[in-house]
Amino acid sequence: MVKPSKQIIRPYGDRRDDGVVQLSFTLPVPLSEKAKEAAAVFTKKMGFTDVKVAAAERAADTYTFFIVYARSSVALDYAEIDVPEVVVKKMSFDDLNAFIKEKVKRRIVVFGACTGTDTHTVGIDAILNMKGYAGDYGLERYAWFEAFNLGSQVPNEDLIKKAMARNADAILVSQVVTQRDVHKDNSRHFIEAAKAAGIHGKVQLLLGGPRVDHKLALELGFDAGFGPGTKPSDVANYIVHALLKKEGKEPKDAHYQGEPQ
Repeated sequence: MVKPSKQIIRPYGDRRDDGVVQLSFTLPVPLSEKAKEAAAVFTKKMGFTDVKVAAAERAADTYTFFIVYARSSVALDYAEIDVPEVVVKKMSFDDLNAFIKEKVKRRIVVFGACTGTDTHTVGIDAILNMKGYAGDYGLERYAWFEAFNLGSQVPNEDLIKKAMARNADAILVSQVVTQRDVHKDNSRHFIEAAKAAGIHGKVQLLLGGPRVDHKLALELGFDAGFGPGTKPSDVANYIVHALLKKEGKEPKDAHYQGEPQ
């Protein structure tokens, strides 16, 4: 594989390569002129120049939230960035349904839940529920998907057991709470449970959440990861093509027109 030539990039503010960035943070001091100066000094100590405190608002009795504009001299070679990426052929709702009917010839079974002690279902609901998210239909609405949303606070073992009982093709784990990396701990526990049940490497295991990306999901032992902004159609398209590759109906290195290289 030919290594791409250098592509030096810098932040863009008012004009290309000016290095201007926007920062936001909270300091444990009451709102005052002294607090604003503290925010400016703090920003300068991080190596930024041309610092401007654009906004300062009271967050609580002794806390102030700041928005700061500043300039950075840092540049990087974009060609050196190497990160795993979920690559799928995006098909429309109707086209994907027709494609599943033609290629898979059966309904694809998907189970999902927000597992562990996490009580938030906003993520898994957005992907699975019929109404979906941002005008993008959820998997329950696809005629050729059979989707089961088990909700929140579902033990990992229970999700796996119920998915196995229906010969699920994919299991979606949503992790919204991220304090002290609890999302990573619970995700590792899920993978351990999946290995103990003998489904790791056999059933598609997908992880989603606000602090999740594809790289993290792979590191934890999942097949793919989906972060903020993911639409149901992204997950639906991924599942279909991953299943076809698993069944040998598509080459594992299949690439489609319009996909990122």
